[in-house]
Amino acid sequence: MAGDSVEPWLRGPLEGVHPLVAPTLHAYLQALEDLAHWTDGLSDTQIWCRPQGLAPVGFQLRHIAGSVDRLTTYLRGEQLTSEQLEAARGEMAPGPGRAALLEMVTRSLQDSERVIRSLDPATLTDARAVGRKQLPATVAGLVVHLAEHTQRHVGELIVTSKLARGWA
Repeated sequence: MAGDSVEPWLRGPLEGVHPLVAPTLHAYLQALEDLAHWTDGLSDTQIWCRPQGLAPVGFQLRHIAGSVDRLTTYLRGEQLTSEQLEAARGEMAPGPGRAALLEMVTRSLQDSERVIRSLDPATLTDARAVGRKQLPATVAGLVVHLAEHTQRHVGELIVTSKLARGWA
């Protein structure tokens, strides 16, 4: 947890958000706080270095933004665009610095939050198709995966950022 503050999920309910989707929005808040904290003070070199061969902090930030965008596309019942597929292929390439990457993540999480807030709870069991193979999922499954996938990569970023501080 970043700082000494109370974690988002313990700050009370989110106004106007159904309690079955609120945990994902709490996870988004936690991610933003943790990402800002654990990347604070990292140089661009540290953002893109690969200590012990790990994926760089920059990749983790870019991947969180991109994967949230892609999963939210499926949540809306749509399929990925060629631009989204191309962006996914380039996530590992060194690029922008901390501020631009955090802005990408913030924008992606905010866009996803708008979609999640607009969900009709009656649609949580509705089917969704994921990927080129049209794998079966549900609205609820995607909402949960958005939270857990985001947090998985936040954890990877935390470990890599600790190593990067002594690496580059």
